[in-house]
Amino acid sequence: MARFAEERLALLWREYLTRRAVGVYMTGGTFYRLGIQGRLSYPDQRIAEDIKAFTTTTLSFLLMLLSSLLTVFTFSSVLWLISPLLFFTAVIYAACGSFMTILLGRPLIKLNYNQIDCEAGFRSALIRVRENAESIMVERSQQRHAIRLLGQFDELAANFRRIISVNRNVGFFTTGYNWMIQIIPVVLIAPAFMRGDMEFGVITQSAAAFAMLVGAFSFIVAQFSSISNFATVVGRISSFLDAVEEASKATDTGVECIESGGDFRYQNLTLTSPTGDILLKDLTVKLAAGTSLIVVGDGDSASTALYRATAGLGTAGSGRIVMPPGQNLGFVGQRAYCGPGTLRQILSSQEPAAEETDERLLELLRQLGLERPLTLGDLDAEQDWSSLLSSREQRIVALASAIVAAPRYILLEKADAGFGQERLADILNFLAKRGIGCVNFAEPGAPRAGYDAVLEYGRDGSWAWIDQHKHESPGP
Repeated sequence: MARFAEERLALLWREYLTRRAVGVYMTGGTFYRLGIQGRLSYPDQRIAEDIKAFTTTTLSFLLMLLSSLLTVFTFSSVLWLISPLLFFTAVIYAACGSFMTILLGRPLIKLNYNQIDCEAGFRSALIRVRENAESIMVERSQQRHAIRLLGQFDELAANFRRIISVNRNVGFFTTGYNWMIQIIPVVLIAPAFMRGDMEFGVITQSAAAFAMLVGAFSFIVAQFSSISNFATVVGRISSFLDAVEEASKATDTGVECIESGGDFRYQNLTLTSPTGDILLKDLTVKLAAGTSLIVVGDGDSASTALYRATAGLGTAGSGRIVMPPGQNLGFVGQRAYCGPGTLRQILSSQEPAAEETDERLLELLRQLGLERPLTLGDLDAEQDWSSLLSSREQRIVALASAIVAAPRYILLEKADAGFGQERLADILNFLAKRGIGCVNFAEPGAPRAGYDAVLEYGRDGSWAWIDQHKHESPGP
């Protein structure tokens, strides 16, 4: 019953902490900023494994500490009545043993920290090989990846050998420490027994009380391996919390993104590259509802920077981006990712329009160009769609998911290369019929036919708004 209560409490605590951790990790782009900052290694490991170890170990330690305290209260008075000298010896002996154990085993904390990272890195590398098996096979790069895998394993093994060495030293000390517990009370009581001041039975009683009391005081000595692992886990969770707190703070890039119920527009927007070069200067344009726009020019740096700034990915610059709130604005990136789950969950990740039935969802996919035959049962089939679908098919599914939410605007990144010109023309017509505005941040030289307007930029940051139906309006 006690074990059931301990495991149940540990699970409830883990559920609470994990939900909190996932909440802060996946909110406000924290997971993205952690990745690009590169300050924290394997946050997934800390959420999945370290929180589990923290909750179970903490409860286990609390119960052991409670048991040790009860033992101390029970046997302290017994040992004091037998010999105050034995009592003080037990306290001093346990304190010295704890100090020496900490001194010898302290390197374990950092070594265990590194070992967890090494294990996670090796496992992650194996997963990447499995996920990219076809590319590795085609490129004939098996040897290179095998060498890298073995190199990571060698690092893992070398660190573990250092852990074994430290555990050996701690083990030698604790073995001698435990043997001395049996000898010390006999040595201290023997003179009194020889003088006839103490009966033989008292020696046995004092030895037992001494062993119990020292054992209770020697919690650190007895549990140092678990304590060092626990300290590692606490350190990893603390670094995770610190990194999350830092990453959750909005980085001031100078570009102000605000949500408004009006049209989509850029106001006095200037974007710069990481080296400080101006990519776009004083961009001020307004995109009316239902308008299709292509962003194109010399090179693709400005187009990419404008897309990233609009998506809130922290592009340096100044000015303002005013966009519709919430799901009124949809994004389809160059590398769409469906991930595991059901197709219904992916298509309805945002609040779907009321008229979208199962049949209409499948028909939408077919209209957008998904040639893979799907049935109603596929909507609720649990699949890893990122492995099952090609990159182009994942972009179609991502576009369908954006359309299902009935947005006012959809922003596409390099849709020409992703969908092909013929399919992209059909998509533009499809969006126009639904009254959805579209912005394609295209590759250099992309055809401009089929769009209502063109935003053309130059290498010096200049831009021009070209109304395909009227006239050209040059920028600064």
